[in-house]
Amino acid sequence: MSTKTFQDLITEVHERGICQECGGCVSFCSSAEYDVIGLKDPYKPPEYINKEKCLECGICYYICPQTHILDNELNKTYKFTDYSSMPIGHYEDIYSCQATDAEFLKYGTDGGVVNSIINFLIEKKLIDGSVVSKTEAPFSREATFANSKYDLLKASGAKFDISSQLDEIQKFCTYTHSIPELNHYKFKKLAVVGTPCQIYTLRCMQDLGVTPSQNIEICLGLFCYENFLFDRSQIAKFEKDFNIKIRNIEKINIKEDLIFRLKDNKVIHVPFNHLNDYMRPACNACGDFINIYADISFGGLGSPDKYTTVITRTEKGKDIFSRALEAGIIKNLDLDETKKKKMIDLISQYSQSKLKRQENFMYNL
Repeated sequence: MSTKTFQDLITEVHERGICQECGGCVSFCSSAEYDVIGLKDPYKPPEYINKEKCLECGICYYICPQTHILDNELNKTYKFTDYSSMPIGHYEDIYSCQATDAEFLKYGTDGGVVNSIINFLIEKKLIDGSVVSKTEAPFSREATFANSKYDLLKASGAKFDISSQLDEIQKFCTYTHSIPELNHYKFKKLAVVGTPCQIYTLRCMQDLGVTPSQNIEICLGLFCYENFLFDRSQIAKFEKDFNIKIRNIEKINIKEDLIFRLKDNKVIHVPFNHLNDYMRPACNACGDFINIYADISFGGLGSPDKYTTVITRTEKGKDIFSRALEAGIIKNLDLDETKKKKMIDLISQYSQSKLKRQENFMYNL
């Protein structure tokens, strides 16, 4: 059987509309001496840049989150069997935490825990920095590099006026292209904050020893039910549907539903099934809600307001979380086994819901 190539990805993934645009194939080819694959439009799948220079090695095909070639290898490494018996993946423990730093807590999406842990790792020189997501406007983010508390707070939205950006942004997307950003930083030890498809791709790259994954020290995974994408022509419809002016959105949060916190302190909850018109189509093809291959998974679901749900998965993740907790940069609620079970049951429910959506979508594709 001949080796699969990027052309096979185009046929089997791109043309079917299920490319997650994670950027793994672009990152791998862009780190070589020549560019074969490129992301010409951040809202479209990667394309051939120099097709004649393609070595047809098949690596781009292997690391794609939609081909699932390395599932068995990753599942063995990260102790995952299947969603029916382990709906939230293998984990060491589950917590509900909050940053003790007032600024991280104020500007964090939930409890400010992710940036607190990153800052702790930077200060202890356990990493050189992290690729994180920076808010440009409501529903618009971009990947950026942070190696200080100031960078992390700026990425969180501290002292950032989004209003002036709205007229310049023609398309809005909550998905951040983090993996290609890795090529810009030649450091030895990086943390990466990513969605399930991105963390999956990074783990595939690490399994194959693909550059630049050797620089990734820790993967911090976000819960992800779906990301949103729409252009300016849809803004009026969105604002009418939900009686929200995008300019008035101060923060977007996700727990049991999508939560909009407005500048006048009003809070609006929107169920996920009301947002189908604005969801990235490829998100339908993803079944991982809980980020099963991360070292630590983070999200709002299952925790009270201003707290982050934290799931430690690997020994590395468990060790880093324990050190951060002992250092006092985060604090956790006292959860008995009954409370933990309720959290796990709720998260499992959303995990199964996303998996079912994927199965239905792929069946009808």
